[in-house]
Amino acid sequence: MITAPPSALLFLATGCPHCPAVLEGLTQLLKEGIIGSLEAVNLAVHPERAAELGVKTVPWLRLGNFELEGAQSVAQLRRWAQAGDDLDILAGYVHDLLISGRRDRVEALLRRDPAHFRALPRLLADPASSMAVRLGIGAVLEEFQGSGLAQVIVADFGELTRHAEALTRADACHFLSLIGGADIVPYLRTCLDDPDAGVREIANETLAEMAAP
Repeated sequence: MITAPPSALLFLATGCPHCPAVLEGLTQLLKEGIIGSLEAVNLAVHPERAAELGVKTVPWLRLGNFELEGAQSVAQLRRWAQAGDDLDILAGYVHDLLISGRRDRVEALLRRDPAHFRALPRLLADPASSMAVRLGIGAVLEEFQGSGLAQVIVADFGELTRHAEALTRADACHFLSLIGGADIVPYLRTCLDDPDAGVREIANETLAEMAAP
């Protein structure tokens, strides 16, 4: 399936040292067909639009599903524009938002496109993910509890319940408990025989709460 080029919305301001370069780069991508449309908004002229999106600094760019701040080279803009459904790029983007305390931006991204929940298991599987990232994943899933939107990643976290590291298996069980639903039960039942006591405890407690021994 051919994916349509993303649209770009750029907020800029008179006197901003980086805005002209970002605008020029986006214009080049528009001419090449890498992006499908470009809207540039002067922050001083339309502050109400900036307020709607929580824009507080320029240049600020929404490029497809990504919200970017600060200077961006043409190469960087091209990479974001062509990211599409690349899970590695998406996971890196979500990682940066979580460690910088911008969890609200992650949640807004997932509301716009629940398919992007798949970045969360990818982050958990990354051995370089810090405790802050793992806590951020849990907080995001807590925000969406009961919504059903995170059901798309049950199988991904289910696969991680068989991970070599006990901490990752335990986190996967915990995250499944936050997602809920009948689909998590087979994975948690398997975890009842896990060699790690912590993993067994999470699985047992979750199944007990679900009345699904």
